[in-house]
Amino acid sequence: MSNLILASILSADFARLGADVSNVLAAGADGIHFDVMDNHFVPNLTIGPDVCRSLRKYGIDAIVDVHLMTKPVANLIDMFADAGASAITFHVEAVPDVRQAIAHIKSVGCKAGLSINPDTDVSRIVEFLPDLDSVLVMSVNPGFGGQQFMPAAYEKVMALHKIIQERGLACRITIDGGVNQNNIAQLAGCGVDDFVLGSALFGAADYNKCVAELRSALS
Repeated sequence: MSNLILASILSADFARLGADVSNVLAAGADGIHFDVMDNHFVPNLTIGPDVCRSLRKYGIDAIVDVHLMTKPVANLIDMFADAGASAITFHVEAVPDVRQAIAHIKSVGCKAGLSINPDTDVSRIVEFLPDLDSVLVMSVNPGFGGQQFMPAAYEKVMALHKIIQERGLACRITIDGGVNQNNIAQLAGCGVDDFVLGSALFGAADYNKCVAELRSALS
């Protein structure tokens, strides 16, 4: 599978969300990234499964990659799966039984992802990699969009990529936070498979031009 560009709808125009998401997908984004924040695990409150369901009803049939920045996660896994999620990612820092949460996600027919915060060491998640479809590296502190990329993420991605390659695993690496045309090529070179972009994409004057520039950088 080639690199995926996932548009974080946290940066979309919520007054016209269906149209805005449709436009960014028409411009070449591969799917949408759905940031769920609970004002508990992270200091912000965003959107829930009804918004996901509404986008599906609107006609969005692309990948819906749900990122749970919440604690706990169990009820939300069921709710988002029912609302049309394609993949559900949760934070290793947020649950007492990681394997149980991974199994739960897979049992409802979604791909399972695990995320780590900038201050969490890669060693915390190595044992779970064989069971995961993806691991999401946060290159900003979770909770708000529009933050600056943290360069320490490069080293973390390279460490994960080395482990995945050495063990012959199928787990993909996703990066989220401060990704743009200036760093996407270097991130790909470090081993990132999929890229979450929020303000760099939805804040662009021309979605088609922005996605084309991202694809050009990746090639």
